[in-house]
Amino acid sequence: MASVIIAGVGSYAPPKILTNHDLSKMVDTSDEWIFTRSGIRERRIAGADEACSDLAVKAANAALADAKIKAGDIDLLIVATASPDTPLPSTACYVQHKLGVPGHATCFDIAAACSGFLYALEIAYGQLLTNRYKRALIIGAEKLSTVTDWTDRTTCVLFGDAAGAAVLIKVDQPGIGILGSDLGADGEFADNLYIPAGGSKRPADAQSVAEHAHCIRMNGREVFKSAVRVMETVAREMMEQHNLSPDQIDLVIPHQANIRIIEALAGNLKVPMERVYVNLDRYGNTSSASIPLALDEARRAGRIKPGNLTLLVAFGAGLTYGATLIRW
Repeated sequence: MASVIIAGVGSYAPPKILTNHDLSKMVDTSDEWIFTRSGIRERRIAGADEACSDLAVKAANAALADAKIKAGDIDLLIVATASPDTPLPSTACYVQHKLGVPGHATCFDIAAACSGFLYALEIAYGQLLTNRYKRALIIGAEKLSTVTDWTDRTTCVLFGDAAGAAVLIKVDQPGIGILGSDLGADGEFADNLYIPAGGSKRPADAQSVAEHAHCIRMNGREVFKSAVRVMETVAREMMEQHNLSPDQIDLVIPHQANIRIIEALAGNLKVPMERVYVNLDRYGNTSSASIPLALDEARRAGRIKPGNLTLLVAFGAGLTYGATLIRW
């Protein structure tokens, strides 16, 4: 029986660092206020000349090099993003051109916010198993600094820019790679985390710009409650489907949104924090880039070894959520 494995991973974070101390000069906040409420110390900010696709290309090149696969061999390219270069065309098309992915490749974006990478992973996994595609490149990339209201101290302290990527291939070896995914969505909670303007519901005009309505709005309390609930649910379902107990999971990589959410999830699952990967303090919430960025770091740090079981868990605006189980 065939399996789909992650043959390579890569990530990119812009060099510019914006610390909590820097933010305290911009809005009424402090390092202590931000860190105690979020677990974030600093985040990365892309340059004015860097678009989302530029971050994506750098992460993709790293993943391709790790997999020892050329861009010309990719026939499926999926970009998960909430901050695309343009509304039209897709950021994936820009990435295709910049990378040199062939014209016969299928390329498209998906919008599942912070769950985007897991959604892309599931789509690519399913398509590779059909034999329609041979090598998939999936990317989570965000330039959230362009949709952040830098006058709102409740949200501007949370987000950062980054990208992460993975190369997926099918192999004739059972029981390895992606063992399963459990995804979901609940539009009832859409208004808890959203960008009000810029779409067909409220097109851009002078008033929407003046109101910063093209920036992220969030009901933090409700997001926290939903996040812990749905991530625990899908994580448990994934373990139950594979007859696993929490102590058999070698590493949990959750979406890096808030340390309180991560600690609550770990506590509810009875997984010690030593087996939960956290880099939130250095990057903040990078939405769809969060999990692949952490995955790349964890692997390079030796936290993932052959035979290990890794559980990826995410939630995002929508409300979207998901969990993916991987054996390396």
